[in-house]
Amino acid sequence: MKKLKLDLDLILPTDAGACNACVARLLRAVRPRRGVENAHVDTTDLAKPRLCLHYDPAVIRIEDLQAVVERTGAELSNRFEHLAVPVVGLRHERQARLIEGVFTKQPGVLHAGVAFGSRRLYVEFDPKKTSRATLVSVAKKAGITLGKEAGETPAASKDHAAEPGHKGEHEHEHEHEHEHGGPFGERSELVFSLACGVLTGLGWGLTHTSVPRVIPTALFVVAYALGSWFTLREVAVALRARRFEIDFLMLLAAGGAAFLGNWLEGALLLFLFTLGHALEGFAMSRARKAIEALSQLVPETALRLDAAGKETEVEIAALGVGDHVLVKPNTRIPADGFVSSGSSSVNQAPITGESVPVDKQPVADEKAALASPTALPAEHRVFAGTINGASALTIVVMKAAQDSTLARVVKMVAEAETQKSATQRFTDRFERIFVPIILAVVGLLLFAWVVIDEPFAQSFYRAMAVLVAASPCALAIATPSAVLSGVARAARGGVLVKGGAHLESLGSVKAIAFDKTGTLTEGKPKLTDVVPAPGATEVELLQTALAVEKQSDHPLASAIVKGAVERLAPGTAELAATRVEGIIGFGVGANVGEVAVLVGKPGLFTRDGALPAEVTASLERLQSDGRTVMVVKAGERFLGVLGVMDTPRDSARDVIAELHRLGVEQTIMLTGDNQRVADAVAKHVGIRSARGDLLPEHKVAAIVELARSSSRVAMVGDGVNDAPAMANATVGIAMGAGGSDVALETADVALMADDLRALPFAVGLSRAARTIIRQNLWASLGMVAFLIPATIFGYAGIGVAVLLHEGSTLLVVANALRLLAYTDRRGASAP
Repeated sequence: MKKLKLDLDLILPTDAGACNACVARLLRAVRPRRGVENAHVDTTDLAKPRLCLHYDPAVIRIEDLQAVVERTGAELSNRFEHLAVPVVGLRHERQARLIEGVFTKQPGVLHAGVAFGSRRLYVEFDPKKTSRATLVSVAKKAGITLGKEAGETPAASKDHAAEPGHKGEHEHEHEHEHEHGGPFGERSELVFSLACGVLTGLGWGLTHTSVPRVIPTALFVVAYALGSWFTLREVAVALRARRFEIDFLMLLAAGGAAFLGNWLEGALLLFLFTLGHALEGFAMSRARKAIEALSQLVPETALRLDAAGKETEVEIAALGVGDHVLVKPNTRIPADGFVSSGSSSVNQAPITGESVPVDKQPVADEKAALASPTALPAEHRVFAGTINGASALTIVVMKAAQDSTLARVVKMVAEAETQKSATQRFTDRFERIFVPIILAVVGLLLFAWVVIDEPFAQSFYRAMAVLVAASPCALAIATPSAVLSGVARAARGGVLVKGGAHLESLGSVKAIAFDKTGTLTEGKPKLTDVVPAPGATEVELLQTALAVEKQSDHPLASAIVKGAVERLAPGTAELAATRVEGIIGFGVGANVGEVAVLVGKPGLFTRDGALPAEVTASLERLQSDGRTVMVVKAGERFLGVLGVMDTPRDSARDVIAELHRLGVEQTIMLTGDNQRVADAVAKHVGIRSARGDLLPEHKVAAIVELARSSSRVAMVGDGVNDAPAMANATVGIAMGAGGSDVALETADVALMADDLRALPFAVGLSRAARTIIRQNLWASLGMVAFLIPATIFGYAGIGVAVLLHEGSTLLVVANALRLLAYTDRRGASAP
């Protein structure tokens, strides 16, 4: 089997290449081809993702395979386009959902999402059925305006959208607040509402005087106009999309009150309703600003150094990979990179949530670091938006501004708002069914005077009161407000949650599975034991292992290489290995000279028979001491056994105990290491169950089995080797995602710091969010259940109904905002 890598941006345009759905379509189209063993996206170099194809050259030629891929990419490019732009004129969450519905109804639109928190519109569409110009006109009909990026290429839109420090979008929005948000900008609805209230109060006061009745009536009419101004626009949009929204019920009720001559109650209804809307928008803006604050962590300019060391102040967007940048003391770092000179402590809390500054040191070889930046240890790497300490640093830029870790976090948090949770989907379905039912009930109540002895006016008034009582405004905002607050709080604490569905799911997990190496352990194993087999020497064993393992980037290989170099005497001849090839799940094979060499787990050798007794004895002794063992064989000779030790994290025991206190019933460790080592580590950290000797497919099977017994299970790993298991878990959680592009992309929840202590914070926050969502649902549905019979039987009129109705809406929003102040049980509150 051979491997072919093709640049993804040459197969798909940038907008489609950045769309997970389009990439998935490409993979689905390519994988079934005869001769293709596997297809996946390699994101090792995020700036240049590649389509990686594993194929059998005896079945399909490389030219034919490339032609198939390019043809499939061309077909997808012709079928799908994407629009991702800022939105001006968006005032509250319900309007965002309405706009989604308007775009979804448009022929040719495949998916539409509006992120209220980041004020952005995401649309995937078929260019043969609609166009960008049509979508811009649809936006205008929906009562919003697309930002200036709507006229740019999709790639530029995405780049600017995700780029911290890019001010154009916000400036553009502020320039248009007056034009599109109303005469008073974002405060227009509040001003109109307060004016409506003042006129209503004046009208009520004048009705108790001797002034002509036409004067208070005129004041009520003006109050009606001010109170219904924004609502009428949204109702018009909803009717154009053939949808009955909550606002429609309110306008009907206000119109009905005016029809009966109850101008005061109708004006009071509109005043309280619009006031609730305006206050809800202000409250939700707290969560929105928490997200927006992330994008403004990066400075607008940087001090770039030329070859002579001369400083030039340039825009962040002008920085390129390989540029040298001077970071002065106590200033923010402008780009992702590594330290080339200087030593300092860096406050990484804005990205990883770590409360203690991290010491940074320069790399030993700048060229080698630039060639493989993702393999650098944490002490060399820095992130855009973090804060330098008391000493100056010179850093080498690893990523362009739009590809920085912070930029991608901002983008993912914004997109997370469009990913609806199960509860939110339920409330959407409930509303679609509930509103027409209420309209039907109100229609019947209008004819109550036919059945019971009461005037038509009384029946009509009751029907309008029921309309107000049944409007599920609080239900509509209950889940989105909690999700927005929860995602914003998590991001501020160094935890990236990619949507409301994952926030809710993590809050309900009963079992958590852990990878061992790098998750429960430090991930920095050391070579502790070298045991030659009879007939071999320690030098021969180390020379052979060093030749093979120095070409691998596996953590165990690095430990063996480092330990071998330290143990071998200076001047010892180095052997060269060729045809090095990994044996998935077992080890690595190569040729050293003319001899075939295998280095790997004992299982690699027992497939062909039992190991020699001396080797077996060494294995059992080392494994009983908790060592990870590797056997080395050259040709037909066993050269010996290497013992490697990876120490558990200091925080692991406390983290596992905290998870148990949070209600996680089952913790399990899944590792490819032997069972004895697995048991030793599990006992040390407090894991209740451990499974060793697992291949990647065995980990997947274990997750599936665990999910059957516990219904919801999370998998914690590094996002690379554990990706299949994470994908099959209810929630995949990646460790150290701040330094790993792959982890950031593959996980549902990403712990930005390589610190397990963020896990209880994430689980606790998710449980708190789930609790608040349920509280909000009960409060909103309970208020509707109380008010409907109360209005039907005449215990509450329109005024009381709207007061309680809007009060419950503000209550659920205020309840959701509590998540912004969440702290874990230990009292720790990430920045």
